[in-house]
Amino acid sequence: MDHATVALLGLVLLFGLMIVGMPISFAMLLGGLLGNAYLLSVGAATHLLATNVWDQFSSYGLSVVPLFVLMGQFAYRSGATERLYQAAHTWFGRLPGGLAGTTIAASAGFSAICGSNSATAATMGTIALPEMRRYSYDPALSAGAVAVGGTLGVIIPPSVVLIVIAVQTEQSLLALFLAGIMPGLLLTLMFMLTVVVMCIRRPHLGPAAPRTSWSQKWRSLGGVFETLTLFLLVIGGLYFGFFTPTEAGAAGALGALVIGVAQRKLSLKGFRDAIGETLRISSMVILLITGAVLFGRFLTVSRLPFELADWVITLPVSPTLILFAVVMIYLIGGALMDALGFLVVTLPIFFPLAQALGYEPIWFTMLLTIITTMGAITPPVGVNVFIVNGLVPDISLATIFRGVAFFGLAYVGCVAAIWAYPEIVLWLPKVLMG
Repeated sequence: MDHATVALLGLVLLFGLMIVGMPISFAMLLGGLLGNAYLLSVGAATHLLATNVWDQFSSYGLSVVPLFVLMGQFAYRSGATERLYQAAHTWFGRLPGGLAGTTIAASAGFSAICGSNSATAATMGTIALPEMRRYSYDPALSAGAVAVGGTLGVIIPPSVVLIVIAVQTEQSLLALFLAGIMPGLLLTLMFMLTVVVMCIRRPHLGPAAPRTSWSQKWRSLGGVFETLTLFLLVIGGLYFGFFTPTEAGAAGALGALVIGVAQRKLSLKGFRDAIGETLRISSMVILLITGAVLFGRFLTVSRLPFELADWVITLPVSPTLILFAVVMIYLIGGALMDALGFLVVTLPIFFPLAQALGYEPIWFTMLLTIITTMGAITPPVGVNVFIVNGLVPDISLATIFRGVAFFGLAYVGCVAAIWAYPEIVLWLPKVLMG
């Protein structure tokens, strides 16, 4: 059996194992182990398994993952999210659909210290959904705003997904962080504009909140200061060379801890919960990377990614059409499985293809990240939708999916803008990194 056929059978096995419920990381470990055993030898396969597990779990570079997760946990347990929401509410609550717009703006702010879509959705939903219910907001709009706001956690730095991609594809983490800022802000503004337009046309969807004075507005900015400080500490430290990525994560985690303790908002129980949740999330992410690396080694030995790239280049179609086909694969794949899992499984195949076609790696990475992230709000998986449904079981899944559909045009518009104007992604890294 030729190597390419073995690789295709390995992919079939991988997706089959995931369909029957095996965790993605274990499915990739098993698929990579069996594939390497067939193409190399049993001894070589077990050696690769042992060395990969050790290399990933002892990797200094991957220590950035638990540190950034810890920063977000400390900020959340200290009540930074609630203060951020109140500040956004004070400034934007008076607009049509103001509370829904507030939820999206606060989600963007929390994403800058969290890095996770599910954590952002769960956190903002806990705070925002009761408020929107109190002001008689339409259930579909309120639940939809929480779910789509959560997706910003994957795009706006310090995104855990971007950290994993940087490690896997050997790209600059700072460059990917900078590349995510403009698309994240653009998507945030398009979400908020969607809310305003909908509520102008149908005011009953989101009644405006009571008016606030300018003095209240300025006082509320204290709730933004700590989040902005942490964001500037991390990104500024990376940019000016004060920190390596790991040191930036440590500085951010320490900063969040100091802010929480100084304000007497972080209890001993909150500290313990933050540590426990950080360990759980970090172990899951690093094990996922370990499986992806082992399965990627199997694909590399089979040479399937390179043969695919060579074959595609010879096709009598334009690179744009090929990229469109790849985008559709990621759109469907993101709807069927977790965004991070799908990216780490498929990047070893499509990243070399994009390089062979001449696409800028940072731009290609951000495009696929945004498209795959849409899967967090689309059926059948839609993890953010299920999280929101868990917070408000009386709002049906069908209602929540109807709510996120309101924001579909915003996503399409953002992707189209990035496709047509790559500088939206590339301008900031070019200006700040040369």
